[in-house]
Amino acid sequence: MKSYETVVEAITDLKSRGFNLDLNIEFDKQLRNGNHLNATDFEIVETHRFEGDSNPEDEDIVLAMASKTSPMKGVFTGAFGMYANTESFAEIKLLKEQKSLDG
Repeated sequence: MKSYETVVEAITDLKSRGFNLDLNIEFDKQLRNGNHLNATDFEIVETHRFEGDSNPEDEDIVLAMASKTSPMKGVFTGAFGMYANTESFAEIKLLKEQKSLDG
């Protein structure tokens, strides 16, 4: 798996490899429209964590995700650790737990 220096570098490269959807926006849009785009319908293909230079608690995560049932691929990003949006990561946590159980 590639290693990146910055979040922007990771997102740019992932998009060049077909991870085109912004899944943060897609998950929110589906919820607003009354639909439910379920994170468990996706698999995490790559995980990239970034720690702030001046503050170790300033962390970000970039997840490359692919749908299990369609050609949909995208990127999910967010603060990690202390500043994490717990709602955003609730389904992602379930997905990671499922992946651990699967093997």
